[in-house]
Formats: sequence, structure tokens, C-alpha cells
Amino acid sequence: MNALFIGQTYIDVTLLTDNIPQGDEKAVARDYAVSFGGNAVTAAFACAKLGHAPDLLTSLADDWLGRMFLDMAAKYAIPVHGRKVKRSSLSFILPQHGKRAILRARDDAYLHPFPTLNIEGVRALHLDGHQSDAAIHYAKACRQAGVLTSLDGGGLRSNTHDLLGFIDAAFVAERLCEQMKLTSVDMLDYLKARGCKVGGVTEGEHGCLWYDEDGVVSRLPALPVPHDMIIDTSGAGDVFHGAYVAAYLSRPEARWAEHLTFARAASAFKIQHLGNEAGLPSPQDVRRMVELYDKA
Repeated sequence: MNALFIGQTYIDVTLLTDNIPQGDEKAVARDYAVSFGGNAVTAAFACAKLGHAPDLLTSLADDWLGRMFLDMAAKYAIPVHGRKVKRSSLSFILPQHGKRAILRARDDAYLHPFPTLNIEGVRALHLDGHQSDAAIHYAKACRQAGVLTSLDGGGLRSNTHDLLGFIDAAFVAERLCEQMKLTSVDMLDYLKARGCKVGGVTEGEHGCLWYDEDGVVSRLPALPVPHDMIIDTSGAGDVFHGAYVAAYLSRPEARWAEHLTFARAASAFKIQHLGNEAGLPSPQDVRRMVELYDKA
């Protein structure tokens, strides 16, 4: 096991449409995509596409959507450690004008305790806060073993404060700042106080406000992808997380500025494609994004 990602599986149905029907109306979407979804799950697939297939501990139902998900994971050589639920979770995503509306149906009533895995050989752990009991267990174990621990803080969860005490790299969404009534700068101070070695707030088209290994705060601007090239921003943050973990696994001795610059280019690729799977970049795709848009 090279890396371990822990999260909640969704099947994402992404519909490109100008009109959302109401009442008895009908509409036909211009395009659609069906793929895997979920924060840490999508990050795991991104990490795999970039050359480092991680193990994935995630919710799994014994239904046709669950079997479809296992086929998807097998395609990317991702070992799945399923934690049983009755039904698969679904997301319906409607991208429009650089934003996206999301309607979710989730089953996170786990029928069994989380599986106990051997973390020998693991070099990175990535969490999104789902499966709070498993997240805190493996964060503690990996921190004790000297393994990099990473958190996608997309929103406030019951264990967020405690979990951050075992996280090395925490990159959170603006939504978490709003929920905690903190500015982005205040959030960086909070992450430092929780002991996170590097941390940041992702701010969409405004890039990422973050601090490095030395505690120095700076802004990493988003790459200037032309507006008419942006198709689907959903999953861009997940690809960002998966890409910086992949960059770390490739070059653990490198500075975090290098990992995040790589991840920024990966997310620039994602937003130009509909659905999560089409938006997974290869290393060659990341290099092309840098050549096209990074004029620094």
C-alpha cells in the first residue's frame, strides 16, 4: 500500500443544461457524464491517473451502482476496502456559468465498523472527514508512524477540530471559513494553531491563500483558463488534492510550493472537461496546462 484515501463514494450524474425544469416541464440536456464522485474518492482517482494508485477505504453498497463503482476502480487499479451501506449514494450536478448546483442523496449509515488495515508502507493518508471514526483512527496511526496526513476540509464536520490535530497538510474550502465565521487569514492562523505544517484556503478562480513549511503566507493564483473554456468546475478541488498527494509521492523532498503548483495545473485541466473521469489529468496534461497558462 503506497497511500490510503478515506471517504464516501458517490455516483455523479453531471448534466449540461441551460434550463432546469420545474413542475411538469421537460428539458433535454446538451451533454452529460456519469462517473465516480465524492471528495476523497475523486482525489484518489486523480492520484491514480497521475501514477500513484492509492488504496481506498470508502462506502460500498451491494447494488448495481456499487458494482459499477468497483468496475471504475478496477480500471484505475485502485484497491477498494468497502465499508458496507444499504444503498449507493448519488449526486446530480448542474454546471452553469462557472458555478455548479448539486443535489445529493447519501447513505452513510455504515452497517459495519471500519476495516482494520495494515498501514506498513503507506507514505500518505488523505481524508475528507467522512467516516469520522475511521478518519481519526488512521490519522492518529499515520501521524505516529511519520506518514504524511492530508485533509480536504470542504465543510465543518463533528470531528473537524479534533481531526486537524493529526493533520500535516490541510487545505480547506471557503465554505468552512463561512461556517466557522473566520476570514481566510484567520483560518490560516487556526490551522497553524492546530499544528498543521502547511495549510491553505482554496478560493476558486482566486486561487489559494496558503502558508508554507516556514509559515510564510502567500497567494497561489489560479491559472488563467479562458472563461469560454470552463465547462465544469465540480471536482476541481478534489483533483487539486489528489494531485498534490501524487506530487508529494513522486518528490517527497520537494517544497510544498512545487506540489501546489503541480496541483493548480491539474485542476486547470479538470475545469475544461465535463464530469470527474474526463477531467482526470495525466502527467502530460499537467505539463500542457503549465505550458499554456503559466506565464510566470
